[in-house]
Amino acid sequence: MSLSSCSSFLEESPIDQMPEEEAYVSSQMIYLNTIANLYTMIGADGGGRGLAGTDRGLYDLNTFTADEAMLPTRGGDWDDGGLWRNLFTHNWGENNDLIISTWDYLYGVIVQCNQSIDKLDKLAKENPENKFFEIYKAEARSLRAMYYYYLLDMFARVPIVESSLVQIKDVKQSSRSEVFKYVKKELEEVIPLLEDKRSAEQGEYYGRMTKSAAYFLLAKLALNAEIYTDDDWTDTNRPDGRNIKFTVDGEEMNCWQAVVKYADKIKASGYRLNNGTSGFLSNFSKNNEGSIENIFVIPMDPSLYKARNMYLVRSRHYDVGKAYGFGNGGWNGASATLEAMETFGYGTENADPRLELTYYTGKVKGPDGNYIKLSDSDNGTELEYLPLAIKLQFDKDDKTMKMAGARMYKYELDATATEDGQCPHNDWVLFRYSDVLLMRAEALIRNGESGQADLDEVRNRVDAPHVDANLDNILKERLLELAWEGWRRQDLIRFGQFNKAIHDRPETKPYLQVFPIHANTIAVNGNLTQNPGYKK
Repeated sequence: MSLSSCSSFLEESPIDQMPEEEAYVSSQMIYLNTIANLYTMIGADGGGRGLAGTDRGLYDLNTFTADEAMLPTRGGDWDDGGLWRNLFTHNWGENNDLIISTWDYLYGVIVQCNQSIDKLDKLAKENPENKFFEIYKAEARSLRAMYYYYLLDMFARVPIVESSLVQIKDVKQSSRSEVFKYVKKELEEVIPLLEDKRSAEQGEYYGRMTKSAAYFLLAKLALNAEIYTDDDWTDTNRPDGRNIKFTVDGEEMNCWQAVVKYADKIKASGYRLNNGTSGFLSNFSKNNEGSIENIFVIPMDPSLYKARNMYLVRSRHYDVGKAYGFGNGGWNGASATLEAMETFGYGTENADPRLELTYYTGKVKGPDGNYIKLSDSDNGTELEYLPLAIKLQFDKDDKTMKMAGARMYKYELDATATEDGQCPHNDWVLFRYSDVLLMRAEALIRNGESGQADLDEVRNRVDAPHVDANLDNILKERLLELAWEGWRRQDLIRFGQFNKAIHDRPETKPYLQVFPIHANTIAVNGNLTQNPGYKK
């Protein structure tokens, strides 16, 4: 079964070409051919696949539709038929390639999860004395729940399919609130069977779903419950979070209280912030395996894994890549918005300490310790980024065009990376403990309590000055702490700020908080209808 935009709607693809009696001969082989193969799809090497690290997919939809970053058209560069401008201005329409590839990718992994779960069920019936089948199945279900979580967040009204044996006539579209309940139920049921191990630490559970990763997803569900239980997001009304109930450890509570409980469980597993500004950066260093702060990561090693991080390459100027010996290691694209620079206090005496930990904002030093010079300059001009010169579209004669915009710094540049810098050693961080603290602070505030201690803990780590813990400051803090990490679109929607006018974008309509379902997918399955606001 494949809920894709192509004609093979229910076509099953075998996960392995080896004979079945060899593929499932031992517990190790069973794991490799039912679970391990699922993890290889979290990272990817292109084509709109992967939760992060590649382009033209999920990460770009969550980053370039918000207010934190843009891919400006620089003369003839990055025009792509208006693709990136349309993302930023919320004019993506019904046939955007990134939206199609994201839908296909998410459901493609769900297909594989369903195949694995079905196989594990079959093996369990044949070998009822082997209890590890249920443990493996729980891991597959947790991964499937994570992918449905992304579908819930981005597409809202989606089909829930739990078996590869389902016929197309039986595939029905669920309401957003039904998908929310399903993801919540799945995570709650599998957590007792997941290991309480560190996913970011090299070893048996490196890069795997664990209890803390599942609790993180439940915290996100609870934090966004007002959005995810709202079946009509085109108006300004949403449910009251105090009336949305969770049951945690047998106790019924509202969604804000549930966020706090899940955050406490993650803390009890030993996660904490790395100390100081160096600790902040260590989460993204070349050797960030084992960070006490990182909860769930995409393992990266150019010699071991087929996964990429294109984002540093996509952001930096061509000559930065050349200075490090990468022939095509700078695409001169992604840049911070003026809104981001304002939030970070760029150009003021009170700039946030994380400004220079997150962005290149001026001259850039090369591997020899000297400032990098422009290769096309006859007078030895040093390369210098101009953060406040950024705009969505530059005329080809604009002299600031190539230098405009603050660029991505957060992940340490790995001079040993392969593929022109796209395959470094830095693990990509999906879930991080500082996010847990900020979720907890926000939930406490929304529940009428104080979130000051959690906000202070995040800010004190980098010696940022005191600010009051209120919702406005929490939204700002989430950008200061989590820029480039793929959460901004979701945050803006939750705070009611996604559709507001900003530089280079007028106010947009609320229905755009959810992406459209591709027309070919609807045509293949007559049970599906388009999301509100888009063409039928």
